[in-house]
Amino acid sequence: MSYDLAALAPRDVMRAAVLTRFGGPEKLEYREDVPAPVLCNSEALVRVFSAGVNLIDAKTRSGKGVSAAITQLPWILGGEFAGVVVQPPYEFAPFQAGDEVVGMLFNPRFQGAYAEYVTAPILSLAKKPKNLSMEVAGAVPLAALTAWNAIVEAGSVRHGMRILIHAGAGGVGHFAIQFAKVFGAHVVATASARNREFCEELGADQVIDYTATRFEDALEEPVDLVVDLIGNVQDATGSRSIQCLADGGTFLSVPTGSFPTMHEEIQAAGRELHASHLKCSPDGRALQAIMRLIEQGDVVPHLERSFPLKDAAEAHRHIESGRTRGKIALTID
Repeated sequence: MSYDLAALAPRDVMRAAVLTRFGGPEKLEYREDVPAPVLCNSEALVRVFSAGVNLIDAKTRSGKGVSAAITQLPWILGGEFAGVVVQPPYEFAPFQAGDEVVGMLFNPRFQGAYAEYVTAPILSLAKKPKNLSMEVAGAVPLAALTAWNAIVEAGSVRHGMRILIHAGAGGVGHFAIQFAKVFGAHVVATASARNREFCEELGADQVIDYTATRFEDALEEPVDLVVDLIGNVQDATGSRSIQCLADGGTFLSVPTGSFPTMHEEIQAAGRELHASHLKCSPDGRALQAIMRLIEQGDVVPHLERSFPLKDAAEAHRHIESGRTRGKIALTID
């Protein structure tokens, strides 16, 4: 698609949903007079069309998680986006004006993507697949990279490996199931009864309804890898998962601070087990590999719902309900 780059050129101010104070969703305010970002170093200036909304955004907004990195308010949240490059960092940069891109940001270290424009290092960008709409693409990078890190990098997935993925129908979980299946793993996912069919369509070999049965009792065999997207904050999910691991197995804890006693409990198990917390980085090369899988049809992102930028507070209420299937996004016309 070709774009009128003159029409997309930035002004001195832009539209954005800004965090005015830490607290509830109502602390997110839509404004049209926010200073536009300034391009520097190896960054590209991108006109944002869609920005993903994640639980970490809501956690940060509430004053928890990584909110300590925000040293001044108002602030712009949002760690992932899709859009069009309007200004490259230099003439022969790999991404040029008019290119459709997706990317992940170091938010809240730097201002985020709930805005009309972002500046992003070119190393954190990837080309958007032609078969992926802007609306859906904006909600892919952060969740997909987190799942990639868990399954492919930290999890060292291999053919025939048995993997247990908690919250399989969620943003990260629905990517994790698909990545695991691409590499030939046997996948067990936990989900509610209403999401059983959804997880099966993603490729899960077994779906355990955590509301009806204890997942540790329903497992047919021990697993080699647990990807815990819940933690001990809910029904001791992390602690119960450790007993599901085969000797030599690996436990990965994703939500920040959700399982503070993980290493002590792994050691107390008295077996050869491995454990790690997981952090996601905006790796453009990994993101490009993910985009290729999407373009080939091997991985399909699921967008449950999108909200206009002015309704960012409502988007946060929705994701905090705990019932989101796949991802949600903010769109900027």
